[in-house]
Amino acid sequence: MKRWLALATGALALTLTATAARADADAYQTLPAELSLDKALQIGRMLQPQRREAQAQVDAAHARVDEAVSNLLPQVNANASYSRATLNPTPQMNGSTSNFIPPAPSWNTFNFWRSGLSATQLIYDFGQTWQKQKASRASAEQQEDSERFTQLTSDLAIRAAFYTARAARDAVGVARETLANQNKHVEQIQAFTEVGTRPEVDLLQARTDQANAEVTLINAQNDYATARALLNQAMGVEAPATYEVTGEASPPLTGEEAPLETLVDEALRARPDVAAKIAALRAQDLNNKATEGRYGPTLNAVTGLTYNGPELGNLVWNWSGGFTLSWALFEGGNVRASVREGNALSAAARAEVDIARQQARVEVDQARLTIIAGKAAIAAAERSLANAKARLDLAEVRYRTGVGNGIELSDAQLAATNAGFQRLQALLKLDTARAQLQKALGRP
Repeated sequence: MKRWLALATGALALTLTATAARADADAYQTLPAELSLDKALQIGRMLQPQRREAQAQVDAAHARVDEAVSNLLPQVNANASYSRATLNPTPQMNGSTSNFIPPAPSWNTFNFWRSGLSATQLIYDFGQTWQKQKASRASAEQQEDSERFTQLTSDLAIRAAFYTARAARDAVGVARETLANQNKHVEQIQAFTEVGTRPEVDLLQARTDQANAEVTLINAQNDYATARALLNQAMGVEAPATYEVTGEASPPLTGEEAPLETLVDEALRARPDVAAKIAALRAQDLNNKATEGRYGPTLNAVTGLTYNGPELGNLVWNWSGGFTLSWALFEGGNVRASVREGNALSAAARAEVDIARQQARVEVDQARLTIIAGKAAIAAAERSLANAKARLDLAEVRYRTGVGNGIELSDAQLAATNAGFQRLQALLKLDTARAQLQKALGRP
């Protein structure tokens, strides 16, 4: 009764834990009215399915470590059986019983009860089991590093999607400002046209520009909605994207202007994907040592206790103990081939380490160069925007005073709008480059 009560209590605890975890996950599905980058990362780290899958793989790897450790511990087995059979004697083929004449067979049957307890302990196997256990631990470390890299990759996707959504939000603002200016221009030009100081073609041009501005605003709003849907996907959220993204441009990263080699050294020390490749190489080398141990014998200590007899009330016990030595002297070259395969896999793992290191260098250099170019592009875009706005102000004054014309005003408005969008694209490129450098350096 106590045993069943303990099992029921354990099952209830597991159920409550799973329910609480699910409740936490469901709580994150309800998004706030305003979403910041920190909140988006927090939600993504809770819900992102790739990260949850990676964590499950880590748990499985640790379970395999326990499986490998179990082979180093005593193996105990219990058995029991009952049989009923005839006991007709069978003559043996040897000299002492060559003249034995067995009695007539009988169909009489008898009970026999068997039970026993046996234990085996590995003493020595030239490191096969021990090296496999070490290899399992190295594989678990590899999986942990892979899980960290999955988180970095997931964070980069969330940051990139968030920055895209924020740029789309700001593009809506630019489009609204452009439409407001076009509405103002239509009102002004219509007044001039009604009193006959401006030709009607100016009004038609202004209305065309107004309609184009409306289309631009509609497209910008749609792009913003799409960007938020993609941000939901990056976070692993299955809920309507009715929130507004908040925040301004990303601040500079610490050391983003450092020399390339300094950044590469940091990346190689911190990148979990590089560490995962190194752990995989170590695991393969340990497996190779375990394979080489198959050249030697295996020594086990064995012991057993039996309790047998034809009647339950009259069973007899016996004990035995000893050692067993087994040695596969020839396996058709299987061990030699396995060793050769393992050495080849180690060579491939070393190549993968070099590939990971080279990839880290390329990613750091690309992000660093993009940041440098992005800063210069933003400075140029801001100058372009300032000049375009000054041109628009001048074109409006010239038009009101009768010096300029409608085409000049339309061109100035278009240039100001394009300059605003160009600045947003430059900011987005710089934000994304900083996120890529953060991931390339292995920073969470």
